[in-house]
Amino acid sequence: MDITIHTCSLPHIDPDASLAFYRDALGFEVRSDVGQGTMRWITVGPADQPGTSILLAPPAADPGATEDERRAITEMMAKGTYGWILLATRDLDTTFEKVQAGDAEVVQEPTEQPYGIRDCAFRDPAGNLVRIQEVR
Repeated sequence: MDITIHTCSLPHIDPDASLAFYRDALGFEVRSDVGQGTMRWITVGPADQPGTSILLAPPAADPGATEDERRAITEMMAKGTYGWILLATRDLDTTFEKVQAGDAEVVQEPTEQPYGIRDCAFRDPAGNLVRIQEVR
């Protein structure tokens, strides 16, 4: 089999704030931005990896979701327990400083983990956990 990861999705509650975080703080390029208001689907990704993307999508857009499910999603997003992504960089300290300078919510400064990974963590504007680990 020849399978690759093409796109993963994360919810957003404020498309402009999420766009600023992923584009300006993380340096991703915007590949598409469709819809209007809070009902926007924004695709971003690293400029040097055109085959890998993150879709930032409104969580309430699923027509099959019940009001109880929408409420549960909203509550989980507010706690930061709904969506997360793991990114990687060769220069964790520089990346951390750049993202932090963009007023991102720092969850964890660069730390050597007991399982052998050095990483840091932020929350994006929707509450999604964004962990960035250092590639060695």
